[in-house]
Amino acid sequence: MPGLTWADADEIGYQLSEQHPDMDPLTVRFTDLRDMVMSLEGFSDASQACSEGVLEAIQMAWMEYAREG
Repeated sequence: MPGLTWADADEIGYQLSEQHPDMDPLTVRFTDLRDMVMSLEGFSDASQACSEGVLEAIQMAWMEYAREG
């Protein structure tokens, strides 16, 4: 099974919400968010493939899961 990539914003958002249930996604700086994503188990994409738009999508997915939790 292939690992997570930057294109998997929804799954990444879910995993971040599970690992950091007390963290407000909107308070996380994009540089820190990038590092958090890259440290997820199974993440296998290159840092160069990341963009501000990708990080925004991940942040929004994380926020949705955080609201549900």
